[in-house]
Amino acid sequence: MVKGCVSITNECGLHLRPAGFLCKLAMEYKASVSMRKANVTVNAKSVLGVLGACVKCGDEVEFLCDGEDEEEALQAILAAAQNKFGE
Repeated sequence: MVKGCVSITNECGLHLRPAGFLCKLAMEYKASVSMRKANVTVNAKSVLGVLGACVKCGDEVEFLCDGEDEEEALQAILAAAQNKFGE
């Protein structure tokens, strides 16, 4: 299992468009991908899960990847977060 933290810089947080981008990206990997905000952990491959975490601009989130391509998944997600998940 690998982990990485990032601060969300999207002005409106992880609303539907960036949440969809994140989920689509996470589904490209065989590894399980979870997102943790404070004490809430959700499946990052689920749009409803990501939206339900209510991630706002400035929130710190941790991504946890576990599986055969975990390192590649984590690096891709952290890079996407730095690029505001396509926004």
